[in-house]
Amino acid sequence: MSHMNANPSLIMLPTRLKPLAALAMLLERLERQRLEASAEQYQRLVRELGQLLAQAPMDDGLEHLLRAFPALSELYENQHYEQAGLCRSPLERSLNTELAATALLKSLRDTRRH
Repeated sequence: MSHMNANPSLIMLPTRLKPLAALAMLLERLERQRLEASAEQYQRLVRELGQLLAQAPMDDGLEHLLRAFPALSELYENQHYEQAGLCRSPLERSLNTELAATALLKSLRDTRRH
């Protein structure tokens, strides 16, 4: 079972989640710090993470990982989109994305009319 350590930025994870956590850290670094990786390496990492996520039951440990690693959370959300939509995306970001898409579509319609 996972629990918070004395340091709030550290969490204790069950052994079964440690490979997922290690790959999540690597994905986060690739996404946020623009580390060099080939397309094949990136795809392999995402595939492996997808497999680990598919096997991981939703519990406190997985929830902590999803909150700690936004890139992992996005991958999880993509895997579960049919069931839950954008349930892990911050509401403001989702709303702003929808408003921007609506404005773009309106602009395109207006352009075609002129």
